[in-house]
Amino acid sequence: MNLFDETAPGFDHPLEMLRACHGKILLQCDTLHKLAAHLEIKGCDTQTMLAAQGILRYFDTAGQLHHQDEEQDLFPALHAAPGMDTALLERLLSEHVVMLAAWNALRPTLLQLVAGHDVKLPVVLTEKFIASYTAHINIENAELLPLAARLLSPQQMEQMGRRMAERRGASASRMNSLAGSPKP
Repeated sequence: MNLFDETAPGFDHPLEMLRACHGKILLQCDTLHKLAAHLEIKGCDTQTMLAAQGILRYFDTAGQLHHQDEEQDLFPALHAAPGMDTALLERLLSEHVVMLAAWNALRPTLLQLVAGHDVKLPVVLTEKFIASYTAHINIENAELLPLAARLLSPQQMEQMGRRMAERRGASASRMNSLAGSPKP
């Protein structure tokens, strides 16, 4: 299978976009894991600086937009859905707080690496960050997104897609053309 031939979901399919973003987050977590191992062997070299820069760029922009998509659009729409058990949403929101705190704790070390300082990634913090995202994404993919697909109307999906596009500065008329955009 050639990954470059596949079309990424567009804003007209917001749940698929969220799932695709989950895949990108997991790839960034894998890069972070590899970065920690690379640092032990090579120290802070050009590869280290570039990897740290990519991780920072992703979680400072696309990662934050992804959380906003969920917290400002998906979760409120589900919260209002008839028969929705809000305990899942409350759990996922509390996990967002934990993940943001872990990111804020890890970020200064990545900034030092980007600047070329030979520092080590804190192992416990790095593993906590990766594990929290992995577990969170597994729950969202297995439970939340299928639930949203059942409970949300086509109009709610369209509105969510529009807000996601607007959040990224895309006009509604460009929703489909941005499907390949690197911003999830």
